Amino acid sequence: MRIQGPANVHGAQPINGPHQIDSAKSAEETTATSQADQLDISHEAELASKVAELSGQVQDIPDVRADRIASIREAIEQGTYETEDKLDIALDRFIDETSS
Repeated sequence: MRIQGPANVHGAQPINGPHQIDSAKSAEETTATSQADQLDISHEAELASKVAELSGQVQDIPDVRADRIASIREAIEQGTYETEDKLDIALDRFIDETSS
């Protein structure tokens, strides 16, 4: 570092005020220029929804099968749930889904 004496010291600098802040827009201005949220539902989804409503499937959703859940939990705890056959089936399904 090189110091060359008081000749290179700057004098007093002006103090500038804060930057200008844009005034807030009124609610009428913001709603006129902003867009509303939009939801796009495919034609197929609309048809499936109508079919489900017409056939009564919406009300016919079965309750949770607590007995099935309990038996699966018990098999998992005993270590008998995962078998070679089940793993092979799952792997085949995975390969079919990812290859197409």
